[in-house]
Amino acid sequence: MSLSTKVLFNKAKQARRQVIETVHHAGAGHVGGPLSAIDLLTYLYFNEMKIDPSNPRDKDRDRFVLSKGHSAIALYSVLALRGYMPTEELKTFDSLNSRLQAHPDMNTLPGLDMSTGSLGQGISAAVGIALGAKLQNKDFRTYCMIGDGESQEGQVWEAADIGSKYGLDNLVVILDYNRLQQFGWNGENGKRKIPLTNPEQRWEAFGWYVITIDGHDFQDISSAFNEAREVKGKPVIIVANTVKGKGISFMENAYLWHSRVPTDEELTNAVSELSVEG
Repeated sequence: MSLSTKVLFNKAKQARRQVIETVHHAGAGHVGGPLSAIDLLTYLYFNEMKIDPSNPRDKDRDRFVLSKGHSAIALYSVLALRGYMPTEELKTFDSLNSRLQAHPDMNTLPGLDMSTGSLGQGISAAVGIALGAKLQNKDFRTYCMIGDGESQEGQVWEAADIGSKYGLDNLVVILDYNRLQQFGWNGENGKRKIPLTNPEQRWEAFGWYVITIDGHDFQDISSAFNEAREVKGKPVIIVANTVKGKGISFMENAYLWHSRVPTDEELTNAVSELSVEG
């Protein structure tokens, strides 16, 4: 499957609307981080990964690990659009016995390749999956999305070291670099410090091939994944510059929207900004 930029843009808008409506309906969930990740996830599932929703356990499928598991609603929204489940099932999000829990559970929902939630651990699983593919001479690729707040976990850098050590050129990590986390702290002049600085230099120091993009520009995203496929002998990190709360003006770059539930009025205002046609 390969969708045009316009179709991808409208799919992403639809996914954003589903995220807001779902969190509002559930009365719980995260908003800011899912909205910053939507464009990247949309491209991955519609244009990049070798997958088949009708055969979600295909041994030769590409794998995806959402290391920033608290943004699960973004992944569920895109999975629903891609055909892994009915869109109506999003209304069960975070409810008892639902397949759509607040963090991904690979044992309940087909299409999930790893259960995640404890920050820093998902990338280790992705490294293990990619290494396993190498050892078994499998040609599927592994993709993993991490957050910049999550990158303060030492386990992320231990995984980075192992990925480089074994030359995992079948592994692509995407850094959702929105520069905000749930709380944070005050820096000079009362300004909030970003959780991760100079990510390109850090990942290069660990022996990774680094690509920097606008994480909301589908042409940039496409070029990055195409470039990543040509890299040999080392894993790839795509540093995607994103905006927390992207797509809804009053949520953008506002850390308080990390996990806040929109009111009825805020939902109405958000939906009005997310017209499907772009």
